[in-house]
Amino acid sequence: MKVIVTATNDTIDDDVDPRFGRCQYFITVDTETLDYTAQKNDQKNASGGAGIQAAQTVANNQVEAVITGSVGPNAFQTLSAAGVKIFTGASGKVKDAIIDFKEGNLQETKASTVGPHHGMGGQRPNK
Repeated sequence: MKVIVTATNDTIDDDVDPRFGRCQYFITVDTETLDYTAQKNDQKNASGGAGIQAAQTVANNQVEAVITGSVGPNAFQTLSAAGVKIFTGASGKVKDAIIDFKEGNLQETKASTVGPHHGMGGQRPNK
């Protein structure tokens, strides 16, 4: 399965970035082989719409799922519309998040997990 994990740097030995739209990198990983490629998130510094733009980037990579710490409402809606499953609550190293995903330790998210503008220091997480 091909998935994207949000990351703080460009390898699977780096940490999961807890933000989706404003993460530093997207790591595309084959969950069977752990082969991966890294892509800088060019939307991370956008003045607005970072989540939507990041979600469009992910959808264009034709992955089945995203693994991240949290996802806002606009990114959630865009990813869902593209048929990309969203798994939140990931932390630690990217490689460990892939293992957690494969072992079923991450739950698919059915709604956004933070409010709008969270990555910019805005709203608090949804409860």
